[in-house]
Amino acid sequence: MIRSRMSRFPSIPLVLLAVLVAGATGHAQLSFTSAIDLALRNSPRVKMAEAEAARARAALAEAQDVYIPSLMASNGLGYSYGYPLGTPTLFSFQAQSLVFNFSQHDYIRAARAGLDATNLSLKDVRQQVAEDAAIAYLELSRAQERKAAMDQESGYAARLASIVRERLDAGQDTEMEVTRARRTVVQIKLQQLQMDDEIAAQSDHLLRLLGLPGQRIDTIRDSIPEIPVVAAADNSLPDSPAVLAAFATAKSRREQAFGDSRYTWLPQISFAAQYSRFSTFNNYQLYYPAIENNFNAVGVGIQIQLPLFDAAHKAKARESLAIADSSQQEALYARQQEAEGRIKRQHSADELRLRLELAGLDNDLAKQQLDALLIEISNGTGNSNGPQMTPKDEQNARIQERQKYLDLLDSEFQLRQIEIGLLRQSGQLEAWLKSVATAAPASDSVTPAKP
Repeated sequence: MIRSRMSRFPSIPLVLLAVLVAGATGHAQLSFTSAIDLALRNSPRVKMAEAEAARARAALAEAQDVYIPSLMASNGLGYSYGYPLGTPTLFSFQAQSLVFNFSQHDYIRAARAGLDATNLSLKDVRQQVAEDAAIAYLELSRAQERKAAMDQESGYAARLASIVRERLDAGQDTEMEVTRARRTVVQIKLQQLQMDDEIAAQSDHLLRLLGLPGQRIDTIRDSIPEIPVVAAADNSLPDSPAVLAAFATAKSRREQAFGDSRYTWLPQISFAAQYSRFSTFNNYQLYYPAIENNFNAVGVGIQIQLPLFDAAHKAKARESLAIADSSQQEALYARQQEAEGRIKRQHSADELRLRLELAGLDNDLAKQQLDALLIEISNGTGNSNGPQMTPKDEQNARIQERQKYLDLLDSEFQLRQIEIGLLRQSGQLEAWLKSVATAAPASDSVTPAKP
């Protein structure tokens, strides 16, 4: 079996060492590719799938090795009185194996298809774990960026509250404006507290995926690669490993059912051989005179069996056929569900791209309005159709710009989440991750965070 590996990721011992060193002084920064590699190496789901693949390999070897003679040795020593009970054998060797069976080749093909299914399931599990880790990393990165933007927004809100209080003292504002400014401060503090909780939860989730619970990490935004756009969903896209595994399982069960059906009225040929060494004590030679001249016995033979009637085996064949039919329909249903999900994701991605573009334009517009406002305040000029711009207007504009930036971060994450899901469904996720790992610089690993 060729094991599916997303290789060429940064060195894991170096990553773990850097995590431990950084953990002793505070927390560390972890790149996107390092996070994916750690998740794949430490995931219990991947290890379970690898164990299942090992079981399938053993099952295939078991089906093939029935043609290899098995060898068994036995001996028996004891005392008997009177006529000997059984053959006077000191020790013996027996060998036996299957020579021919119409069903056995079907069972071997079933085991081989089962191995293909487990390999494909392993590949699918690895891609699921990689997708989970990638999305968790993106979500933590978004949360940390939102927290930084909220900290800036909180400073602007505090400055706004101070300005409004000064304007109230000067008789230029009302108590309502003071209350509104204080409400903005409290609202942002609440959002900051909620964001701290979200960061803690997302960090714990990601670290558990990576197998590093108890650590503390920061994401590196620059390490997040561009996600390629998946072509529009159509029938030309290949099936995912999960669907291919379902069809391989159906094939395995079909071969098993075919083998079970070819039992009665078909010969089964077995090989057997035995060597025995006879005993001469206890007066066995009195009852077996030939022992005095020859103490050895060798036998080699072929046994042919022809099953004529076996109701239980016929029922077993019908059961196997029903299971095979059910597996085939399960595979077809999985393919149908995947196609429908792919189309829905594609449509969602198209919508989210427009939402992201709109959020970007809103953010750009807020920045441009802020820049224009700062120029007006700096020059001491106002809008010809409105009142003079003040520091209060500046802080409101800065808060508005940060809000638009938070909306932009949310839209960007939602699009990336959908695009990664499309990559996995289209079978392109593993190739993308390999290309990302190959293109990543050598220093792209866990590094100590700046104090």
